[in-house]
Amino acid sequence: MNASTTPLLVVGLGNPGPKYELTRHNVGHLVLDELASRTSPMPSSFSVHKKSNAEIVQTRFKTSDGGERQVILAKPRTYMNLSGGPIAALAKFFNVAPTDVVVVHDELDLDPGVVRLKRGGGENGHNGLRSTTKSLGTKDYMRVRIGIGRPPGRQDPADYVLRNFNAKEREELAFTLPTAAEAVELIASHGLEIAQNQIHGR
Repeated sequence: MNASTTPLLVVGLGNPGPKYELTRHNVGHLVLDELASRTSPMPSSFSVHKKSNAEIVQTRFKTSDGGERQVILAKPRTYMNLSGGPIAALAKFFNVAPTDVVVVHDELDLDPGVVRLKRGGGENGHNGLRSTTKSLGTKDYMRVRIGIGRPPGRQDPADYVLRNFNAKEREELAFTLPTAAEAVELIASHGLEIAQNQIHGR
């Protein structure tokens, strides 16, 4: 199957509920909201997909060869450390191979505002990635990594990621979220390598 006919599952990691909505750990959810707002001909709203325990939007992105690609945008309704269950269930339901799964997540080892793309690799202590790898049975899925930086001083990283973005970080999100959304659109339309070249070159 070529890129035009292979469905793509794009998952934003985060914790459910308004308490966590603007925390650093939930930047994956924020990117998915940005993507849903950019669908055409009009913005889309997430709806509950009961069989997977996730909220989803089904849409299509244009591809470089003039075709269209089915894209499923998803936000698991579980807590971060259980994200893999809904992701695996969605992949099975929509017949998406693990290599066509894109996980959008926060990354401590990148400065705030930096967006980087890769396939595979370790989980770097990220419980959402650890759960995803376990449930999919492979590390060979794509990642859109959103930098949140390391905590200042001796602050525990586990506490840091569950804190709300500060004022400066919220300003940066106005640029970071569209960049990350564009990265996903490029993966869908042109593939990972071209997306990396365009996003990493900025």
